[in-house]
Amino acid sequence: MSKPSTIPYETTLFVRDHCLCLHAQRAARALARRFDEALRPFDLTNGQFSLMMSLNRPEPPDLGSVASVLAMDRTTLTAALKPLERRGLVRSAADPADKRRRRLALTEDGRTLLASALPVWERTHAEVDRLFPDSDGGRLRDNLRALS
Repeated sequence: MSKPSTIPYETTLFVRDHCLCLHAQRAARALARRFDEALRPFDLTNGQFSLMMSLNRPEPPDLGSVASVLAMDRTTLTAALKPLERRGLVRSAADPADKRRRRLALTEDGRTLLASALPVWERTHAEVDRLFPDSDGGRLRDNLRALS
């Protein structure tokens, strides 16, 4: 039987301190918790808010374009839509030009709820932006977009 390899603890510390993936995941979880808490009075999660905002377009988008904006696969997006549809905030309908495609739209209740939640999102976002040194949240957004 071969002897198991051992990674020095210093390597573990190096990875902990330098891993972009780890730091992005930690920051994403912290941001998600902050926005989930802020949006709780609307019975929305940050993911649901982003999903609903992605539907706020002049014409109902198809499932694929929404999945692309949110960097989700279609199956995950379909599952995320279900609670919003059950609440009557979002509707899904066949595309009149191609019955195989689904178009997604906010309902009147969905638009009203989104409009009510937006000022809380804006306030929370301003609080987060103030946490950045030199008020440079824009640079971070640019860097994150480059990665995605």
